[in-house]
Amino acid sequence: MGRSWRFAGLMLVAGVVMAFGQWRSGQPPLGFVPFAVLAVLFSPLVFPRSLTSAEARLRSARDGRTVVYWRPGCTYCLRLRLRLGRRAGRAHWVDIWRDPEGAAAVRAVTGGDETVPTVVLPDGAVVNPDPAWLRARLRA
Repeated sequence: MGRSWRFAGLMLVAGVVMAFGQWRSGQPPLGFVPFAVLAVLFSPLVFPRSLTSAEARLRSARDGRTVVYWRPGCTYCLRLRLRLGRRAGRAHWVDIWRDPEGAAAVRAVTGGDETVPTVVLPDGAVVNPDPAWLRARLRA
């Protein structure tokens, strides 16, 4: 499944525009740095490789892992991912903007909207869970 680089690209373009403006006015082009950091944070590189919803459910049924539905640009998803650290690899990640079936699964859990992160555990689903709680669940 492909990865969405839309937000990362937008951040890079904004950084280049700002740096060019600073350079033209004789200032050092340091405005690029925060945009480059945001580009990395909003890129799919921060998240484990996304699966399709069907593939994630199938793998979860086999190995009992948690399924996390997310989307690029979501600050809550980013916060969850960063706070999980290495334990994020113990879950299957589904990008709902790249997988319509994943978006439908989130809408089924949340009552019609696409609130992410939505975490599906073997014993139920949780919308926007506390990262510490999920980290403890993934540790077990």
